[in-house]
Amino acid sequence: MTNSHKVVVHADWKVGTISRHIYGHFAEHLGRCIYEGLWVGEDSPIPNTDGIRNDVLEALRKLNIPNLRWPGGCFADEYHWKDGIGPRESRKRMINTHWGGVVENNHFGTHEFFRLCELLETEPYICGNVGSGTVQEMSEWVEYMTFDGESPLANLRKENGREKPWKLKYFGVGNENWGCGGSMHPEYYADLYRRYQTYVRQYGDNRIYKIAGGANVDDYRWTEVLMRKAGSLMDGLSLHNYTIPGSWENKKPALGFDEQDWHETMAKALHMDELITRHSTIMDQYDPARRVGLIVDEWGTWFLPEPGTNPGFLYQQNTMRDALVAAIHLHVFHKHCARVHMANLAQMVNVLQAVILTEGERMLLTPTYHVLEMFKVHQDAEALAIHGSFGEYESGGKTLPQITVSASVKDGVINVSMANLDPVRSADVSIELRGAAASYDASGTILAADHFEAHNTFDRPERVTQRPFEEAKWEDGVLSAQLPAASVAIVRLRAKA
Repeated sequence: MTNSHKVVVHADWKVGTISRHIYGHFAEHLGRCIYEGLWVGEDSPIPNTDGIRNDVLEALRKLNIPNLRWPGGCFADEYHWKDGIGPRESRKRMINTHWGGVVENNHFGTHEFFRLCELLETEPYICGNVGSGTVQEMSEWVEYMTFDGESPLANLRKENGREKPWKLKYFGVGNENWGCGGSMHPEYYADLYRRYQTYVRQYGDNRIYKIAGGANVDDYRWTEVLMRKAGSLMDGLSLHNYTIPGSWENKKPALGFDEQDWHETMAKALHMDELITRHSTIMDQYDPARRVGLIVDEWGTWFLPEPGTNPGFLYQQNTMRDALVAAIHLHVFHKHCARVHMANLAQMVNVLQAVILTEGERMLLTPTYHVLEMFKVHQDAEALAIHGSFGEYESGGKTLPQITVSASVKDGVINVSMANLDPVRSADVSIELRGAAASYDASGTILAADHFEAHNTFDRPERVTQRPFEEAKWEDGVLSAQLPAASVAIVRLRAKA
């Protein structure tokens, strides 16, 4: 069965710039994200550059990753940066009490992280320790990283092999301080934020964008208190929300789900739109110019860990369901691009909604990877206004829109991305371009599979992959496309000479 939908894209009505930083990533010292996923060490038989595995680097470079958040997450508020500098053989060892109770040898620290960012050509986003750290510790870390002058910390950096300071734009003052970052009340954290950020100094021409720890999901009071008490001292305010079918206490598996689970997952992904709308409304009261960015620096699916793995490692498979969750979120962020300045998928490799999975020297790309690779054309493009009929997808008496659509223009090319949330029915989509050129050449890419639970394995690493979207046609001012069930597509429109 196929449903028909009519959508209008206003090519001459731009609603804001889609910051490339909406396509950011997150790498925490958690499970096999850093160790085995990104870092294998110089002596590893796995081909690497300065200890960072080459196959993962090559794949990540294709995503045009704009920023990378590190070292956490909850790990950030028990991380003491001086443990991760100097000769690796003499670095302190610790137990990662948050994630799996395994030994953290601190072989991947500040210098290794900045090297990773250099290899990826991405902006580093450091998350500082407020929960168990001191103002002095945070201040000295910023000095160590960014001060180009004579000081004990700058001299220590030079002794450790880095003569010139790094450029650091993004710095988070704590993480989830309502929970694992200190179990604080918003008033207490707001005062702490005011104090700590004072000592996140701007050295030389390095300008730091300061991000305050924001709300857990729908804690709107947290946002109100932070904006009222500290809004003038921040550049960004974070928001964390995971897509969890079932509940936090009773999560469901990543595989073996049915259509009811799928529908619930789509509904919870779409809830991001309401969260951003309501948090933004509060922020608008104190910041009508929208100077302060909403930083959604943890988002993605969270299922039960794969059976047989360390439950503290949060390793889960990644199916077409995850691909649709990614498309929904990116479309929501595009819609709210005037307020959402950055977002970070959790997480990069081997943890939660990862874009890459590794097993020894083997590597595969997940369906989520392909969505981010397809959608990268939206980075720094101008979002276009859209309206129309998006259909209905009903299950268990509950209704959702069947499709979501987003469009942007950059360098004269219009990119239209689409997602069909229905795992059973295809969708015929007709998209009229208004205020546009008379005729276009259309080319597209689609991600679809033979079943909504389809996923890649190390034995079948390309079961789910992109293919040309030949069903997309441009004719008489209308783009026509048939979207298979549970699919994501993007079409590029170039005006004919």
